[in-house]
Amino acid sequence: MLKLLLLGCLAAYTVAEPTVYFKEYFTDGDEWESRWSNSKSKNDFGKFVLTAGKFYNDPEQDKGLQTSQDARFYALSTSFDKFSNKDKTLVVQFSIKHEQSIDCGGGYVKLFPSTVEPEKMTGDSEYNIMFGPDICGPGTKKVHVIFQYKGKNLLINKDIRCKDDEATHVYTLIVKPDNTYEVLIDNTKAQSGSLEEDWDFLPAKEIKDPDAKKPEDWDEREKIPDPEDEKPEGWDKPEHIPDPDASQPEDWDPEMDGEWEPPMIDNPEYQGEWTPKQIDNPNYSGKWVHPMIANPEYSADDQLYAYEDFGLLGLDLWQVKSGSIFDNFLITDDPELAKTECENILSTTVKGEKKMRDEHEEEEKKKREAEAKENDDNDEDDDDEDDDDMGELEDEDMPELDGDGVEDDDDDDEAEPDIVKDEL
Repeated sequence: MLKLLLLGCLAAYTVAEPTVYFKEYFTDGDEWESRWSNSKSKNDFGKFVLTAGKFYNDPEQDKGLQTSQDARFYALSTSFDKFSNKDKTLVVQFSIKHEQSIDCGGGYVKLFPSTVEPEKMTGDSEYNIMFGPDICGPGTKKVHVIFQYKGKNLLINKDIRCKDDEATHVYTLIVKPDNTYEVLIDNTKAQSGSLEEDWDFLPAKEIKDPDAKKPEDWDEREKIPDPEDEKPEGWDKPEHIPDPDASQPEDWDPEMDGEWEPPMIDNPEYQGEWTPKQIDNPNYSGKWVHPMIANPEYSADDQLYAYEDFGLLGLDLWQVKSGSIFDNFLITDDPELAKTECENILSTTVKGEKKMRDEHEEEEKKKREAEAKENDDNDEDDDDEDDDDMGELEDEDMPELDGDGVEDDDDDDEAEPDIVKDEL
């Protein structure tokens, strides 16, 4: 009996064990280069480098792939064992940090079928799902969730705003077998709903009956003019009348100026255009609603969520200004596992890099304040030197005065004997 109980517990544990299809946290240094491949479809794709960036919690554990060249397309991918998410929940999660204060560029990932070859991957390669942030100027700051369905790439009909700061953020997509989804940012729900309602997977269930037409005698007027209402006598008054207080100027010359006419003013008796009062329409039929019928082209699909083949994760994107760091890739069937992993990233990487950034900004602030103080001190020293120089100049230019406070003129002293001599 005990043995059967143990076997039952083991079976239950086995069923509950989450499946991790892919995980890449770049914790083994340069070994990532053996797992990831650059596309060779072009020779000028941008280069990714492994770095934790300017701010981090741990310089090794927080390393990720960073775009390193401006105004480039990037095409990097990695393979994993092929799997299908049929009858299973699919969770796609990764983190991204836009250290460059991104102005225009992608920060999303693509999940391809295993049939796509990494070295031949291009922007035209057919993918299953595209997910992640995309920023281009102030007008485009969205989270893409694009599903490929019967050869068409379908964009979500709702707006999901992405983060646009320079911190690490974790993006999570959950797709469930009941054809519902959730998008989380930093473990907080950003959007959720039905695949069928929020994407144009299928034609509308109902369409307007093409054979139905509004009856000719259908009256949609809720109110009508009262046929018995009559315009009061004396209603019609002109809107403007000649000013009765105006008089012809004394210097008005009819031969030169023409016939004088008084200026027009608003008529105080003007009542506007008369309209009969409105009454309830006795023939009101209500608003006509076009009858709907079942769409013959609609066919329900309870497998919208499902893909037979996942086998490649790719970073196929364009960036004007490089510097984005991709990290913490996880593909699993367990939302709780993804939630736990995200919580760990938020409590370590995100918290640590914020602390480091705050300390750096505080140091920079102190440097700026010290430099500003030094500049102020130098300006004061320069002002003191200028005052000293002005004092010296004033001493040099000040004329000498005799004992009576009169300017001492040596030339006059020298000329005085001659004057006295002449007087003698």
